[in-house]
Amino acid sequence: MKATLVARARIVYAENAFAELVLWSVPAPVAGSSHGFKYRLAYVVDGVCVLRYDNEVGKGDHRHSGDKASAYVFTTPEALVAAFERDIARWNREDSDSRGS
Repeated sequence: MKATLVARARIVYAENAFAELVLWSVPAPVAGSSHGFKYRLAYVVDGVCVLRYDNEVGKGDHRHSGDKASAYVFTTPEALVAAFERDIARWNREDSDSRGS
């Protein structure tokens, strides 16, 4: 059984900012994760990925904010998207000025 695409979306927040979300259902957890999903969610501003959630093979579930990476505890796809949206709102409130936006 192969991976099955569950969701793919591109959400435009501004002329210079968008989010891209991709989620697959996988037959077995990817190395480092304990659930049946493979995902990548990215928020891009001025051509730079400023926020990313992913579970690349061997690294498990984690998030990147700027140059910093931290663990992320995956529970459900809905909770993942909600956390990502909260981080986007926080970035837009707190960090957007640091990029000169």
